[in-house]
Amino acid sequence: MKKFSTILLLTAYLFSTTELHQLLKLPVVFEHFAEHQKQNKNISFLQFLDMHYMHGSPKDKDYSEDMKLPFKTADNCVSSVSPVVIPLLTHTLENYIVHIPEKEIHITRDELIPSSYLSRVWQPPKSC
Repeated sequence: MKKFSTILLLTAYLFSTTELHQLLKLPVVFEHFAEHQKQNKNISFLQFLDMHYMHGSPKDKDYSEDMKLPFKTADNCVSSVSPVVIPLLTHTLENYIVHIPEKEIHITRDELIPSSYLSRVWQPPKSC
């Protein structure tokens, strides 16, 4: 049961993320080959594959049928992998108590600028 579920999940993943789902269109190849054999009895399967896959996609009378063949159109499947790395070690921050010594600041009266001196700044210069 484990092997079966593994194969099932892998198949589902590959069909959804790659162009592997194009293989589901294989019956269309054989139907289209049968139509070509009705028109030309001498065509072989390798000539059919050469005509449809080795020479691009010429726009002929059955162009719409040709585009239904597998691997003729891209379905824009995108697969992106985003790895997630989980660190093995976790670092914890410890709270440290930091003591900052308080300084006493003494301001004497001489260091203060009275407001009357502030108006003198905007006076015209005086000659000595």
